[in-house]
Amino acid sequence: MRLCEDRVVIVTGAGRGLGRAYALELARQGAAVVVNDLGVSNHGEDTGERPAEVVVREIEAAGGRALANFCDVADWDATGEMVRQTIETFGGLHAVVNNAGFVRDRMFVSATPDEWDAIMRVHLRGHFCTARHAVEHWRGEAKAGRSVDARIINTTSGAGLHGSIGQTAYATAKGGIAAMTLVQAAELARYGITANALAPNARTRMTEDAFGDAMNRKDGDFDIYAPENTAPLVAWLCSAASEGVTGEVFELLGGNLRLCLGWSDGPSEDAKSRWDADKIGAAVARLKADRPAAKPVWGSA
Repeated sequence: MRLCEDRVVIVTGAGRGLGRAYALELARQGAAVVVNDLGVSNHGEDTGERPAEVVVREIEAAGGRALANFCDVADWDATGEMVRQTIETFGGLHAVVNNAGFVRDRMFVSATPDEWDAIMRVHLRGHFCTARHAVEHWRGEAKAGRSVDARIINTTSGAGLHGSIGQTAYATAKGGIAAMTLVQAAELARYGITANALAPNARTRMTEDAFGDAMNRKDGDFDIYAPENTAPLVAWLCSAASEGVTGEVFELLGGNLRLCLGWSDGPSEDAKSRWDADKIGAAVARLKADRPAAKPVWGSA
């Protein structure tokens, strides 16, 4: 039996790149896939293209089941309709893969409010809307006494986990998504819902613009940055086999799978009374000496 046999999964931003790779792998593993893609450019402008339809044809040609959807993931009403359409078409919903997004890279001193708002909308609100409607359905199922084995897979980034020069808005949004995942996992476990996030390292329109030929690196015949490398992890996270794994953030580069440590308490020093301001500097120096070094901000070294 295939890993995702009889599962139903919504993948946002699934017309190209990582989302396309996820949709194809999920279908190969037996899932019915809703391929959502608005068809916008790398910066969020309308292109008039419908790449979701192309992916659906690929899935159907291989004998799979798929449905194209073109809604804006940050549109509350439209994403609610997408969830309803999914359930009506395929008889259920088991997982949401929040992948849609775009970039408006800019140094902080040059960033504009409109660019900031656009990034927050597509990433943060976009992750919220589809998952929120799906959770409402799953909670209703749980309250009705029906078994729920559901998944939310969010997309963070190394930019969100460690910072990235020239990507203040993007890094902020992706850091927020990692934090949201932790809260979702803690709150939704009672309903049979898990929530995890991944920070993929893959060749996409966004990363090719930012990193160029570095995204074509190979190890022999192994294409390290191929989007398809991340797809098996997504399929596993969407499957019943990942039950009990929740609140995690995964990083994947080529074949190197990493489980992130996340925020935790670091070294501390207790003055046993209110600190004197002139003594804090020395205490901070001692604490920094005891703390493991953090990964540098992307682009700073």
